[in-house]
Amino acid sequence: MHKTKGLVLKTVKYGETSVIVSVYTELFGLQSYLVNGVRTVSKKGNTKANFFQPAALLDLVVYYNEFKQLNRIKEYKWVAVHAHLFTDVLKNGVALYMTELLTNCLKEPENNPDLFAFIEDSWNHLNDCSDAVMANFPVFFAVHLTNFFGFMPRHRQEAGEQADALFDLRDGVFTIALPAHPFYLEARYAQVVAELLRVRRPEELVEIQINASVRGHILAAMEQYYSLHIPDFGRLKSLPVLREILR
Repeated sequence: MHKTKGLVLKTVKYGETSVIVSVYTELFGLQSYLVNGVRTVSKKGNTKANFFQPAALLDLVVYYNEFKQLNRIKEYKWVAVHAHLFTDVLKNGVALYMTELLTNCLKEPENNPDLFAFIEDSWNHLNDCSDAVMANFPVFFAVHLTNFFGFMPRHRQEAGEQADALFDLRDGVFTIALPAHPFYLEARYAQVVAELLRVRRPEELVEIQINASVRGHILAAMEQYYSLHIPDFGRLKSLPVLREILR
């Protein structure tokens, strides 16, 4: 048995009382677990299935066999009380977007402690942040998550930090040359991405003054960016909902 933290990515009902959960764990990376009996209603009127809703961050005691596709969880509890992520409609929408983004990126059961630390830190900040920070949190998360999958946006030498630089989504670079393909962000949006790259702590997001239209445009571009760099990335079902609630 092993102790590990884990982020619940997806839950599927199994049988009458059980679930199969996809969890990104700190120790083992992406794992699937069968959890029995959690959908029964207790005397208090709730179910243990609440622990396994997407975006839940848990302390786990798990069985691990690298040759099994489905392992089991012996014990589980909240890492921290992220109450706002499940009671605040806006923060829950952001958390579900971030969870789906991770789900579409994670393909193999490889652990990455730095990625998990980034996820845990992001969840803590999102739960506690102001509305101004929350509004920019999805674009911040989408931009910085690229670092852990090997295609973080970079500057070409000739582009430097020029205000008129475009962002080439296919090549992942800021450039002053117009790409010979349609996958790029115009300068005014590219500069927001460049500004987001300079943010080191989520609290700084309050200083980035952009409206819902700009955020929505960049989020759509980031979805395309991920699809260009991660095979079978797919579409983000949570994105239209997120753009609607963050108007």
